[in-house]
Amino acid sequence: MFKQLGSWLALHPRLTLTVLVIAALGPFLAKPFNIDDPLFIWLAQHVQHHPANPFGFDVNWYGKVTPMWTVTENPPVAGYYYALFGSLLDWSEVSMHLAGLVAALAVVLGTHRLAQSLCKSPLFAACVVLATPVFLVSANTVMCDVLMLAFWVWAVVFWVDGLKDDRGWKLALAGGFVALAMLTKYFGAALIPLLAVHGVLQKRKVGTWTTGLLVPLVALGAYQWFTHALYGRALFSDAASFVANAHGKLGFSKLDGFLIALSFTGGCIATATFLAPWLWRPRSLVLVFVASALIGAGLVYSCGILQKYSALDASVRVAVTIQFAFWIAAGTVVLALLADAWNARKDPQACLLGLWLAGTFLFAAFGNWTVNGRTILPVVPAVAILLARRWENLGRPGPTAVKLALAVSGAFAFIVAQADFELALAGRQCAENVITKYGQGGGTVWFEGHWGFQYYMEKAGARPVDYDNFTPASSDILILPLHNTYTSEPPANTVTSREVLSVPVSAGVTTWQPELGAGFYSSVSGPLPFGFGRVPAESLYIYKLKHTGE
Repeated sequence: MFKQLGSWLALHPRLTLTVLVIAALGPFLAKPFNIDDPLFIWLAQHVQHHPANPFGFDVNWYGKVTPMWTVTENPPVAGYYYALFGSLLDWSEVSMHLAGLVAALAVVLGTHRLAQSLCKSPLFAACVVLATPVFLVSANTVMCDVLMLAFWVWAVVFWVDGLKDDRGWKLALAGGFVALAMLTKYFGAALIPLLAVHGVLQKRKVGTWTTGLLVPLVALGAYQWFTHALYGRALFSDAASFVANAHGKLGFSKLDGFLIALSFTGGCIATATFLAPWLWRPRSLVLVFVASALIGAGLVYSCGILQKYSALDASVRVAVTIQFAFWIAAGTVVLALLADAWNARKDPQACLLGLWLAGTFLFAAFGNWTVNGRTILPVVPAVAILLARRWENLGRPGPTAVKLALAVSGAFAFIVAQADFELALAGRQCAENVITKYGQGGGTVWFEGHWGFQYYMEKAGARPVDYDNFTPASSDILILPLHNTYTSEPPANTVTSREVLSVPVSAGVTTWQPELGAGFYSSVSGPLPFGFGRVPAESLYIYKLKHTGE
């Protein structure tokens, strides 16, 4: 019976993958908005009514009211995408996450389609993507990352097919998808040199095939002109300046960035570690893993990386160091796949995958303002196909065990995604609890902090603090979330009392908690993509205010 089921699934891969994506993401459709989700919701709601001026509105995201174009570091295509679902359905969590599910399905099906050209196990490669923690977590956000990856993967699909078949329309379509990827998230522009190098390796000369890349180049120039005309700044180059300036302020060395990027690569793509026993010789694997972990732990200690995270208590530093070293070793296993690409350097397809992996890792380590899961995400399809190719080159050892390892990896990814769900749920619950208890007191409820907490506080009628124009009355309340951004305690002469309200988080793992070194959304919070341990409750400080003149 199971053999017949397996045969049927193999004969209907796209239907199988669709069912798997729905099964994996369906439980999270009601996930509360969190982290940067509100920025994309507000952008989508604005472009629904002002499509020609996507960033023409103000937000309070950094503690003061500023134009949206100075806040966002992403182009606007995701806003138009979510606006489509918002106009056809509504702006609820379910509708927005349904849009994310469609984008995630496009990534998985696109990986399957690309893998058909690059390996013999396309269903395996597509399942690896779905079983990867960074993909499952990212697919449950309302941000631009998975949508960008969908455009990216299909750009590569049509590019590879177009070069193989000498079909100009496929190359032009690939260029169109590159433009969409780039205008969804600026990192999509990395496709231009990646596909150009692959074209040269494939064709051995520059020819008419290069015209396909004119589409994104023209789109980039038009976007620069368009945003400069509207906002007085060319936003693509403005984002590049932001990254360059941020690097000098965070206090991390290049070695720090490299080690943190290894940690994030290993944890975010933990699937490679689960599959490793069947893809490498046991003795070599143990040697590389143990050596990488020990060297990583030594460098972490000697460089004093953990001392740069003030929220880490001394009591958890040993546990964080162990996790850090483990994921560094796991990241080394992922990068070991580059050796396969190098050994097959006469194969343009292998070089494409290798450059895809190497370029994304280098950008995550040294090119972005912070290391985070979102910068690791674009490499997942390439890693999945490299893993499939390695499995095939070894004669597909232990097929049943490999499938079991893939299922365990999927379960692990689901646990991490569930932890991220609980984090978002706690943020919304904090907002609801505080409004229920203090929202009827007669005064204004002010709050600091942003992300999903801001979305639900504003939705309930509370007002964000504008540091440039904040004059509370005697009956006002100020809410300060403990684990959030851009918060500071009010001056003592403005406070009459302080209370604490907490919402427990039951998970033993978390994607964002400075006290556990978890910084999936930014390594500024911690050097781990997710941290294991006793997760502290999400807590709020509630200040009763008095007028500063009293």
